[in-house]
Amino acid sequence: MPSGNNFSEETLRRIAHALERLAPPSAPAPDFEAAEAFIWQSCPGAFQPVAEVNRLPLALLKGIDHQAEQLLANTVRFARGYAANNALLWGARGMGKSSLVKAVHAEAARVLTEGAEAGPDSARAAQTARLKLVEIHREDIASLPACLLHLRASRHRFLVFCDDLSFEREDTDYKSLKSVLEGGIEGRPPNVLFYATSNRRHLMPRDMLENERSTAINPSEAVEEKVSLSDRFGLWLGFHNCSQADYLEMVAAYAAHYGLESAGGAEALEREALEWAATRGARSGRVAWQFIQDLAGRLGRELK
Repeated sequence: MPSGNNFSEETLRRIAHALERLAPPSAPAPDFEAAEAFIWQSCPGAFQPVAEVNRLPLALLKGIDHQAEQLLANTVRFARGYAANNALLWGARGMGKSSLVKAVHAEAARVLTEGAEAGPDSARAAQTARLKLVEIHREDIASLPACLLHLRASRHRFLVFCDDLSFEREDTDYKSLKSVLEGGIEGRPPNVLFYATSNRRHLMPRDMLENERSTAINPSEAVEEKVSLSDRFGLWLGFHNCSQADYLEMVAAYAAHYGLESAGGAEALEREALEWAATRGARSGRVAWQFIQDLAGRLGRELK
């Protein structure tokens, strides 16, 4: 038995083993070969593979052709190892911002894999490196440096995607994001690109910016501190409420893709779609998709 501060070697060994059992197990090394997309989990610092990404083909996203062209070109350049910009997709709700990110990832990954319109160097790179999609939740932004630490060590290229990114009063996580995007000593890993969607162009509510202006010693500097976060995104893509023609084009594209027909033909389909939008007081890609889901249900069809 130990006496005072004199512990036997066996006792010390048992104490060490007990402490090891109490300590949480270390997270396994990420296996980026397991899937094409992952969700970052800040605790315990792991990547959850996504077996099948919930997304639509790029060709089905109507009314946002210009935004799709720009984002796809930026992503393909990055997938091939060339310079590219972080992207902020901002604007109206339900207009396909997050759908576009997921669709563009699939298209760019296909281009990289197949070596389409690329030289032999890019084709050889496609055999060893893949374009992966990693989603990080808004509440986990503070853990982004830990996430990037894993990605930096991988041979693959990654789109880190945060949906509905915005910051509220008293929220300081935006400073960590600013540092990661451009200002940190290490900078963004060369194999990582950051895409975010938001309803706000500057990621901050207007009253938060105005409050900073009214209480600061130098109001202009306080506002610049907040606005400079969105400046870290080299590519800004705006999404606006769609016209009736765009809305009907979305409905028609979905209906044709899934082989859905209204009993009264194309005119009846348009009439029903407009009635559906009127009951919701809005026209958008999301409203068009909700109408298609309702139509498929009434016809006894599945959407695959």
